[in-house]
Amino acid sequence: MVSIIIPSCKDPYLQKTIDGLRQNAQGQIEIIVVLDGTRAEVKSADIVLFNEKRIGMRSSINRGVEASHGEYIMKTDAHCMFGQGYDVKLLTDIQDNWVVVPRRYKLDIDKWEIEPGEPTDYDRLLIDRPEKITGVYWTKRRIERANIMIDETMTMQGSCYLMSREHWDWLGGLQNEGYGSLMQEATEICLKTWLGGGKVMINKLIWYAHRDRRFKRTMHVDSKETEACYKYSQDFWLNNRWEGRIHDLEWLMKRFGLKYNPYNPSKT
Repeated sequence: MVSIIIPSCKDPYLQKTIDGLRQNAQGQIEIIVVLDGTRAEVKSADIVLFNEKRIGMRSSINRGVEASHGEYIMKTDAHCMFGQGYDVKLLTDIQDNWVVVPRRYKLDIDKWEIEPGEPTDYDRLLIDRPEKITGVYWTKRRIERANIMIDETMTMQGSCYLMSREHWDWLGGLQNEGYGSLMQEATEICLKTWLGGGKVMINKLIWYAHRDRRFKRTMHVDSKETEACYKYSQDFWLNNRWEGRIHDLEWLMKRFGLKYNPYNPSKT
């Protein structure tokens, strides 16, 4: 069974997301919604949890996983559309230490339609920016590896991913210390997975569409907390502070044929 965790805070597209997950599943799923600080009418979810006081996305995801029962954990944002059989197809050839993502399209949430354009299959990690470590679309890799349907990707967008419960337990859930309540979810998961001996994989057999960034968030983002999170994550990963690693960050950059050129504030 795939346990699907949906953290939500005032998201008007939550029910559409749930309905799409139900309609397009081909295997056994359970849907767990975590309402963070704001109640909403939720239909056809298996479990609905409510946080009286906002605890943030990271803790909400952790709480949802704790209440789940499936062998596999899938997290999705509350404003996504999914292709038919997403749950079964994402499990194709999966290994216990993999994090798997579908190919990603942009979603017009007003029309609830996929926007024109090529999908994002690969994301590349940027480590040389002063503001944060982040992922960006990797168009060159998408074109060069178009015929490889299940392939390694360097990082991802945190809006949808799937892994075994065994791997989630190995990760220890999402960390709040240093990261705060919201940001750098994908960076933490992907770098712990790669540097700890696992893999992050793109599965092009299935797709999802995530709210295009031209549509505004429905919740407030604390700019001071966000800035502190970015600084913590940058220091933590660029200085190889994670004790669970078997590889350093330089190894990952070279694995994907990229130069190891980390941001150094002393040079600015």
